[in-house]
Amino acid sequence: MDNTNHEKAAVKLSNASLAQLPQAISRPTYDRTSLTAGIVHIGLGNFHRAHQAWYTHQLMQKGEGHNWAILGAGVRQYDTHMRDRLLKQDCLTTLIELDPSGTSAEVTGSMIDYVPIVDGNAPLIQAMSDPKIRIVALTVTEGGYFLDPATGVPDLSHADLQKDVINPTRPTTAFGSITAAFAARRAAGLGPFTVQSCDNLQGNGYITRDLVVGLAKLQDPVLGEWIAANASFPNSMVDCIVPATGPDEIALAQSLGIDDAAPVTHENYRQWVIEDDFCAGRPAWGNVGATFTDVVENYEAVKIRILNAGHQVLANAGELLSLETISDCMSDPDISAFFDKVQAEEMSPTVKPVPGMAVKDYVALVRGRFSNPRIRDTTRRVAFDGSSRHTGFLLPILSDSLAAGGSIEGLSLVEALWARMCAGTRDDGSVIEANDPDWDRLHDLAKAAQTDPSKWLEQPQIYGDLAENAQFRDAFTKWLTHLWADGTRATLQRYLA
Repeated sequence: MDNTNHEKAAVKLSNASLAQLPQAISRPTYDRTSLTAGIVHIGLGNFHRAHQAWYTHQLMQKGEGHNWAILGAGVRQYDTHMRDRLLKQDCLTTLIELDPSGTSAEVTGSMIDYVPIVDGNAPLIQAMSDPKIRIVALTVTEGGYFLDPATGVPDLSHADLQKDVINPTRPTTAFGSITAAFAARRAAGLGPFTVQSCDNLQGNGYITRDLVVGLAKLQDPVLGEWIAANASFPNSMVDCIVPATGPDEIALAQSLGIDDAAPVTHENYRQWVIEDDFCAGRPAWGNVGATFTDVVENYEAVKIRILNAGHQVLANAGELLSLETISDCMSDPDISAFFDKVQAEEMSPTVKPVPGMAVKDYVALVRGRFSNPRIRDTTRRVAFDGSSRHTGFLLPILSDSLAAGGSIEGLSLVEALWARMCAGTRDDGSVIEANDPDWDRLHDLAKAAQTDPSKWLEQPQIYGDLAENAQFRDAFTKWLTHLWADGTRATLQRYLA
């Protein structure tokens, strides 16, 4: 049957149509009308729907956690597009697993509504003020925590946060909205909720706590102390490769018989490691594969330093060589060998193994996941917001390697590749479109660094004291000079030799 016929036969996703879906499609076996909300999730993108919402759905499939349904939420106007699409299909999501051996799909139903998005965020604050809400979770990306790149701690002087200090009842940020909801609950004599970060930040619970409590103390010191004493902010490590959704993914859902306006594709691997610190209870996610532990930081370090930093080793080189996806990068002999060498010599030595898996085995696992050709995870998506990702993932490894007297040649080349990529052209002369919230400044510095590499390092908010380290400065200068003179492939080959 051709795709046109599949599209005509596809079932428009909704509660009413679940029974009409193709038999092979798993779907909710629970009564969605009996679900009640216990979680508000801010930043409802693809990752959340393939991860936390999936774990919650799996729990509901077992007959548990029906009072832990999810309310989607956002604080930016662009979130309204996702809200509109999901509400039209009763907040159901099609998850499509892309395994090299085949494709499978399931429809999840743990999300039951999406809070209206308005200026001042009053509906969001009202939703979080409801005593039935016991967890407020976030996936707002690494760049959404207002971190000072030089220190890694929240910058409470940021203009957006200062707006929330001045107007606490009409906040513009997710964290201002959370603080306003805490204030409302305290005023009503209610207890707090748990704030659960699901973003790729080491110590994400500590960071979230510092941000929320710090913001609250600027608004009302007594409120800040109440939050610090009563709310909880568990650390967690999250892992699943989830590409962006575009026309191809929508067409794939259609070919499987589902008319879903916002399907999600994902790899055949998930991991969720959580600190068991929930002040108002939690779903029994451990019954469906999540790991609860007191040493989340060990899992975080392995994952962030091998997988997240490993993504950045690949992405800028791939962009410069016009490779569209991460699996394309892993199929390229030079980039693949570059990845292996940097991992073995500079990244792996800085992490400790976690229970049940040696570091070299985890590297092999990540290598296989990155090589999955079914996952169309673009180099552009992975390279986005290098300002946050290099400071969060790569530079701490570089600093630790320097302190331990280890090699930094490969990581210095990674930084040079980023600087070369931000100049805005690939090796074949094609244009790289803006791909960082701070692109204009980075682009100007990258162009200046073509003739004077030190210009790129004059970013104290990114490099801090590293810019003054002669070993790093010399290595960076050498590799950026080679990239401009010889091109990306020749430079990679020089490093590998």
